[in-house]
Amino acid sequence: MRAPVSLDAKIGRGGLDRALCKVVDVSLHGARIQTYSLIKASSMIWLALPGIGHVAARVVWSNDFEAGLEFQAALTPEAFETLTT
Repeated sequence: MRAPVSLDAKIGRGGLDRALCKVVDVSLHGARIQTYSLIKASSMIWLALPGIGHVAARVVWSNDFEAGLEFQAALTPEAFETLTT
């Protein structure tokens, strides 16, 4: 189940490299984000979600300033509810 959201978040690629992004939809297993900087498909990132904390994710696809992420570990139903309510 994928739910539309509009959440300000941050992505990290290791070290001090952090960037702002907007989460536009989320599911238990992943998210779609809009970014302000390019990220490469297949790269691993940390996504800092409001009220949840840092989630490890793999960039499944990326085009222009949008990307699809797959979480390394699925969100709990409680975490999903926190993001969507």
